[in-house]
Order: sequence, then structure tokens, then C-alpha cells
Amino acid sequence: MGAENYNKPSDTIPLITPYKMGQFDLSHRIVLAPLTRNRAYNNVPQPQAALYYSQRTTKGGLLIAEATGVSDTAQGYRDTPGIWTKEQVEAWKPIVDAVHQKGGIFFLQMWHVGRVSNCGFQPNGQAPISSTDKAITPGLDGGEWSPPRRLRTDEIPGIVNDFRLAARNAIEAGFDGVEIHGANGYLIDQFLKDQVNDRTDEYGGSLENRSRFALEVVEAVTNEIGANRVGIRLAPYTDFMECSDSNPDALGLYMANALSKYNILYLHVIEPRVIGARVLQGVEDEAPHRLLPMRKAFKNTFIAAGGYTRSKANQAIAENYADLIAFGRMFLANPDLPRRFELDAPLNKYDRSTFYISDQVKGYTDYPFLEEA
Repeated sequence: MGAENYNKPSDTIPLITPYKMGQFDLSHRIVLAPLTRNRAYNNVPQPQAALYYSQRTTKGGLLIAEATGVSDTAQGYRDTPGIWTKEQVEAWKPIVDAVHQKGGIFFLQMWHVGRVSNCGFQPNGQAPISSTDKAITPGLDGGEWSPPRRLRTDEIPGIVNDFRLAARNAIEAGFDGVEIHGANGYLIDQFLKDQVNDRTDEYGGSLENRSRFALEVVEAVTNEIGANRVGIRLAPYTDFMECSDSNPDALGLYMANALSKYNILYLHVIEPRVIGARVLQGVEDEAPHRLLPMRKAFKNTFIAAGGYTRSKANQAIAENYADLIAFGRMFLANPDLPRRFELDAPLNKYDRSTFYISDQVKGYTDYPFLEEA
């Protein structure tokens, strides 16, 4: 079917409507979700990333860069980028410039993996750090996970400071803002969720205590670069890397209310139907609008992610369930996803086998645009 047959005017498509996110004027509601690509050799972003991100850039479109380590203890996967050294900051600059030249808005997702690591990724071969000393089941998700070391109470401010410095570095690299990675079983999530956090100090036990580390990171980062440049991603419902909570509704609502007090730019939440890289079928029918209480509690921009189709995303925007929808694999395989959605054009299929290979072209910058297809 040729493009001339796609006759839906864009003003009737909720996803293709403008939106003001703080000081940023977005031309549509489609966000590039943060996607680990494992192509940053030795934790340094490579030049080809400029092409990868610029391919997916539209004027007034929001992109969130792949999860990026805040320190030399933050790594748990090979060839993921960092933002803690001068070399890394300099390597990010041309990548950010490429996005800005096309009029995009670019945020960096900052992460610390915590116990989702092993001694081989740690700077001196030591144990990974976490909220706990409970290990992930060996071999889970194909990884070799080393038993972690529980952070002492007096060490936590230093980790908070790593996030603060990383945020400052991100702004120096030219990013428009940062997204704090508080989801998917990584360090912040390991503090938030009661099935992992078994602490007895002020960072464990009650919901307030378990949320303390996350909120200290938010406070430090907002103080450093301004609340208008800060977002956070949460996933209260997922149990990725054996990180789950006994009452995710309460956890999500508590965090949404607490985050509103810091007046941060956006809250980005993963739907319950997503577990790690898997999308559970039929869950959205059993628990429709599960994120609505969080959406109502948080006063600024709300981004939903996880298993969205074009029709479900349009419905979510039309019903005011979310302000923006983040797309991962679909955006990876379709660099011109906003245009395809606008035209209701066919989509390229993603190739899962190339998600995490180190090739700088295959499965990275070689997905065809609509005209090429």
C-alpha cells in the first residue's frame, strides 16, 4: 500500500498532537524509550550512536538515551555507556549535537545497576553494591550475578553524589535533561521494593524509609540541574531480576505523591504487563488503567510505557491516561515511527537477535525508513 493511500489527517490522531512539557514544546506524544544497545565500547559512546539517535529524531520529538552508568561501580553489562569521566562526556557531545541539529529534545537516562552485576564489571573485582546482601539466582536471564555487598548507611550519600555529578556531566555534554533510572530491578528499585530491601536502618522497613534513597537522589539531582530538567522512570509492578514488591499499588502512589513535591518535569512508568523484556498477553484487559492513581497523583507530565500499539497509545492519550507514550522495540525497528503512525503505515519487524550485539550497523542503524521500504 503506497503512502498516497494513508489518508488520515494528523489532527485526528491523538499521538500526533503537540504537547508542552515544561519549557519544551513537543510536536507529538511519541517518545523514544531508553534502550540498552551494548555498543559503547569500554563504556564510551561511539560515533555511530550519533546516526542511531538522529535517525529517530523529529523536530519537537523527545528521545531518552540508553541507560548510562553514573560511576565505575554502576556497570553490569558489557559495552554500556557511562557519564562519569571527561572522555565519556566528550564522546556524548557530538551525539547530542546530532539530535539537536534535527530539533529533537534529548534526555539521558542515568543508572546504577546495583546487584545486577558481577565482580568482573567492578573496578577492583569487588562485590557489587546493593541495598541488600541477597544475591540474584545464578544464571537468571543468562547472567553470572555475584553476591552483592550491602551498602553501609554512611556510604549512601556518596552514591547519591554520584548521581548528582552524573547529572551535571549530562548537562555539560549538552543533554536537555536527565531521567533517573528507578525501575527494572536496578539499584534504586532494590531500595524501593520490600522483597529485596531487608534493611533495618532508615533506608529499610517502611514505605517511607524504602523510598528515602530514591528521593535523596531526586533532591540532589534537582538541586544540581533544576527540577525542570529532571524525570524519573519507575516500575512498581515488575519483578525483573527478582525485584518485586508486596504492594505495588501503594509503592507507586506513594512515590507519585512524593515526587510531585519536588516538581520534577516528568514521571515515566512501566505498565504492569511488562516484565523485563517480555510483554504479558492479556494483562491489560485484566487490569485496565492500573497506572491511573499514579497519573492523577503526579501533577506534571506523565509518560506511560510498555507493550503499547498505535491504537492503544492513541486511546491512552485520548482518554488522558497519559500525556506521552514511550516506545522501545517498535521505535528501534522503525526510525521514522512518528511518520508511520501518522500515516498508519506498515511497520518494520524488529530482530531480537540483534538487540544486544556489538555491531555498529546491524540491528542498529540499518532499519529502513518508509521511503526505502
